[in-house]
Amino acid sequence: MNFIFMGYRACGKTTVGRIMAKKLQRPFFDTDHLVQERTGKTIREIVEIRGWEAFREVERAVIAEIAGLDGCIIALGGGAVMDQRNVEKLRRKGFFFWLSADEGTIRERLLKGQASDAQRPPLSGTDASAEIAAVLQEREPGYRRLADKVVDTSQRTVEEIAAEIYDFLKIRNEEKARGS
Repeated sequence: MNFIFMGYRACGKTTVGRIMAKKLQRPFFDTDHLVQERTGKTIREIVEIRGWEAFREVERAVIAEIAGLDGCIIALGGGAVMDQRNVEKLRRKGFFFWLSADEGTIRERLLKGQASDAQRPPLSGTDASAEIAAVLQEREPGYRRLADKVVDTSQRTVEEIAAEIYDFLKIRNEEKARGS
């Protein structure tokens, strides 16, 4: 079983994913990082040169490769689960954690992490606040539908988030062992 972290930008998917991979002694994959490794370009460069569909095409190929693995921690790009082909591949061996956060927390984190802004293209032609609200409204129903477990990361440290997930998995495994 793979543990898959999905959600909007700046909700902690990569950072929490790395922590969980270390705690659970599992391999970790970040699809955005793999896309950049494969192409030799940042996501922003891919989108600016070839467009969003070109990025999504490489993302689908990366997901198709890692979805067949087992026992991994996978951090997805925010829009990866909007493609049903990705969902079908990941669902076979995947347990989905939706790392969510309120708009204010996301905005605050994005402002703090402006270095990553150079690698991430805007998702719309609007200002950051309007973009966050619009994209969340578009994606949240899909995240909600897929989520096996929702973890609110708003105003929490990555250590607190990882501890909640670890405790959840520990209880889940104990219940499985008891046959509940």
